[in-house]
Amino acid sequence: MHAVIESSTSPVARSRYLRSARTGPATTSSAALTELLVRIAEEIGHASPAIDDPTSDGASHPVLVLPLDDISALALARRRAELAPRFLLPEQTEDQLLRVADKAALARTCAALGLPHPRTELPTGADEAAAMAWSLGLPVVAKWSRPWLLPASRGLRSTSIVGSLAEVRELYDRTPEAGSRLLLQELLPAGRDLDWFFHGYVDSAGRCATGATGRKERSWPDGAGLTAVGRWTANPAVDRAARELLDALGYRGVCDLDFRLDRSTGAYHLLDFNPRPGAQFRLFADSEGLDVVRAAHLDLTGRPVPPHSPAYGRRFVVENYAALSLVTSPRPRCAAEPGAARPGRTEFAWYAVDDPVPALAMGLAWLSHLLRKAVGAVSRRLRSGRARHPATLPGPARTTPDQLTQR
Repeated sequence: MHAVIESSTSPVARSRYLRSARTGPATTSSAALTELLVRIAEEIGHASPAIDDPTSDGASHPVLVLPLDDISALALARRRAELAPRFLLPEQTEDQLLRVADKAALARTCAALGLPHPRTELPTGADEAAAMAWSLGLPVVAKWSRPWLLPASRGLRSTSIVGSLAEVRELYDRTPEAGSRLLLQELLPAGRDLDWFFHGYVDSAGRCATGATGRKERSWPDGAGLTAVGRWTANPAVDRAARELLDALGYRGVCDLDFRLDRSTGAYHLLDFNPRPGAQFRLFADSEGLDVVRAAHLDLTGRPVPPHSPAYGRRFVVENYAALSLVTSPRPRCAAEPGAARPGRTEFAWYAVDDPVPALAMGLAWLSHLLRKAVGAVSRRLRSGRARHPATLPGPARTTPDQLTQR
């Protein structure tokens, strides 16, 4: 296993199962990513030529590439023709992925296929955005159509919940720096047992033998964020909707879909479609260790993918986000399942008995992060306190007109 990571200090780089880790290119262009991957493949090939194959001419085996974010998935699809001889990739085109990765295009795709999706508006001006938000009903969900284009360190979130027309206008005014269109969506009410997801792998023949549904039990931010705790739970309605969509799209490869139940209609609305492995894909590892990533490896190397054996009740916990969710919302969001907490049925995102160092590195990184935030909060509070209590500061014994200042 070789990884391209954001920073050399990432806890991922500490895993004993990682042969090498390299930081990603400085730019987000597909050409830069392609160049880096080709260089990695050459290094891997020199290190481990396929000398065990009697028909081999000494060249290395093709390398399986798994994108873990949308921009990488799109870049690989764009460059598939030139990468294919050396890399194993599903049959995808950039246009196919944009139909689901682009949030505005996903809304159009759902409308065309008759798949339930939150009511969505695409404003063309700040005033129109405010009028649309009022029509949808405040608060509304605001999303940037192509979140992978958002600039770093500018304070823009890919998805946010806005509660006032002033906020909507302010957010729309930042469209030029966001790099894509702002869309507004009806906010489906959050609640107990409403959030679900589907992870699957569609093989080269169009079969989705490895696919399953899970329930989001905790998220961060609470009620509208990424999965902090998830459980493998059967949901035939979500499973059927996901598979029908994949068939209609002619999709190939790994996918991660998010749904929310609208209790008023009984319909499961598709909220998001990620054309890549989701962060919690290991939730759906069966008793033989088969998950969507291993299914991709088997299929793309020409081997049969065995049937996926359900392990209902299995749980996946992202330790840092689960802790934050518990602090802000101690009350359980989902009904308990009998026997669901038996030993061996919970997998942690970071901690593993046979590979504990990444969890330790993550814990130290988060402790440092929380300490910095605490120090910053205390510093801001102290500055604010001094500004609100000028009488506590030493001043002149008597006041003259020259000493008066505007407050």
